Amino acid sequence: MDSNSTEIVHEFPSLFRVYKDGRIERLMATEIIPPGTDSDTGVQSKDVTISSETGVSSRLFIPKTADTAKKLPLLIYIHGGAFCIASAFNPAYHKHVATLATQANVVVLSVNYRLAPEYPLPIAYDDTWTAVQWAASHVNKNGPEMWLNDFVDFQRVFFAGDSAGANLAHNMAIRTSVDGLNGLKLDGILLIHPYFGNDQPDKLIEYLYPTMSGLDDPRINAVKDPKLSSLGCSRVVIFIGGKDFLRERGRSYYEALKNSGWSGGVELVETEDEGHVFHLYLIGTEKMNTQSVHKERAEALVNKMVSFMTQG
Repeated sequence: MDSNSTEIVHEFPSLFRVYKDGRIERLMATEIIPPGTDSDTGVQSKDVTISSETGVSSRLFIPKTADTAKKLPLLIYIHGGAFCIASAFNPAYHKHVATLATQANVVVLSVNYRLAPEYPLPIAYDDTWTAVQWAASHVNKNGPEMWLNDFVDFQRVFFAGDSAGANLAHNMAIRTSVDGLNGLKLDGILLIHPYFGNDQPDKLIEYLYPTMSGLDDPRINAVKDPKLSSLGCSRVVIFIGGKDFLRERGRSYYEALKNSGWSGGVELVETEDEGHVFHLYLIGTEKMNTQSVHKERAEALVNKMVSFMTQG
């Protein structure tokens, strides 16, 4: 066997390995499931190509109650995974998003951006913005995807994401304020256990984002962004976990946004004694069929997300 195919030159435990021949082996969250009709919720889903040039795609969900006579809010959901693992087609994300679609009665566009390190940051930001722009191209009901034309109220749009996906959701809201979105109105963003940088070097991010401007790079370290006060929505909810290693970064973002001069309303929700994205390992699984404090906390987190999108 060629030694180049077995020699590891970079490894980030639990995430990926890079071999000398350039091959990348992902170590978790590689499973995918097809779209279709969800047996638990009745939510329908299908995969759509956003850009044939780059291969950026999304999984689109509509709740069982969808009716062309009553337009529904649009949730643009951005998966986590440290910018380098998982996908919109992963079973955990599929189930979670289907649950949000049915409980909040929203159409969901779950973005499948290209992963680093093959596609280094900031490509994920550009891919996600391409998906947001593609969604906005349906505002006048003449876009390429009929589900968006027929079922969506583009005056009620939300961005949401977990971990790295929350970072992307925040950055999309910043970009919305700068570039605009042709008639799409961003109501609010939901940031679940968000990943943001701080003043400490991060070897993973340095590897995934070789052109990063430094520890103050505004895409990564949002509290250092001079545009924070111009966040392009009126409401934000931030979820943190009591045992999450990113808890204090989420709290710092909350304090920075609250004190930035931004005119919107921001809320911080902490789930005691729970770790990073704990709910993804429960929602839509057999574990949710058992009575436990973890189940109750996962349900409370989802219920808060739902109430945020349905209020007003």
